Amino acid sequence: MSLRKLRFAIFGNIYQARKSADIQRLLLSLNERMAQVSMERSFYDFLCSSHGLPLHGVTVFEGNDFDADFVISMGGDGTLLRSAYSVGSRSIPIIGVNMGRLGFLAGVGVDDFDSVLDSIYADSYMVDSLAMVQVESDGANGDERISECALNEIAILKRDNASMISIRASINGEYIVTFHADGLIVSTPTGSTAYSLSNGGPIIVPHTGILCLTPVAPHSLNMRPIVVADDSVITLEVESRNHNYLVAADGRSIKCGEGQTLTIRRSPYDAHIVKPKDSTYFSTLRAKMMWGADMRMKNE
Repeated sequence: MSLRKLRFAIFGNIYQARKSADIQRLLLSLNERMAQVSMERSFYDFLCSSHGLPLHGVTVFEGNDFDADFVISMGGDGTLLRSAYSVGSRSIPIIGVNMGRLGFLAGVGVDDFDSVLDSIYADSYMVDSLAMVQVESDGANGDERISECALNEIAILKRDNASMISIRASINGEYIVTFHADGLIVSTPTGSTAYSLSNGGPIIVPHTGILCLTPVAPHSLNMRPIVVADDSVITLEVESRNHNYLVAADGRSIKCGEGQTLTIRRSPYDAHIVKPKDSTYFSTLRAKMMWGADMRMKNE
């Protein structure tokens, strides 16, 4: 029985030069299944110029100008976040192949890629739909409007040469508190194990329908993270001594002027990540994050 013709768009990490053999192996697996493959230009040029990989039949795209049945992220979690941003609202499932160090989101190992492809062609694969978060600005004072989405978090941060900033936060129109801190992170459950966790935020299980507000280096011991329903509308007004600050969506930073109102809410669309068989959130948490590990047990 002949295989279905499927289209795959590939995003990759150009800073992982030692992974060329694995990349060639994955491309061979796709070629054996007569897949139609396209690749983002920067990654394509990197593989051609730095490693001379044979990329016969592979087409090239720029940015989010691609059409595919599946997206393949070859790298770590950062590459997967960039892939999710490029997919946007199109609901294309993403296969996150881990070629980085942690791979919490990119959960498909190189050795597991063939079995994941088999499940895709057999139409027996599993997809995890993960909530995203969006930020919009009102464009006050003539500044350019911001409209960004993120899978992990939206972060409001001071500039490198600035003292702490003040962030006046309201939920559904009700004032809650003013954060005096280096910044504020609004994370999804997916992002709770990323930047938010490193700033003292809680681990949040996926699909719990909440967002977490975690201050970055707050100027008060009483300022703790707070969890809100993900149908909440969060509005922020920021004051800074140098009158500007950064808005970062999964690490993509934009300079924003003081006087604007930022509105953060759950995105109207989700990210769809292909899950390997037998993969669960808690097993990944234990294996990748060493959650609950008791180092004293090593000597027993």
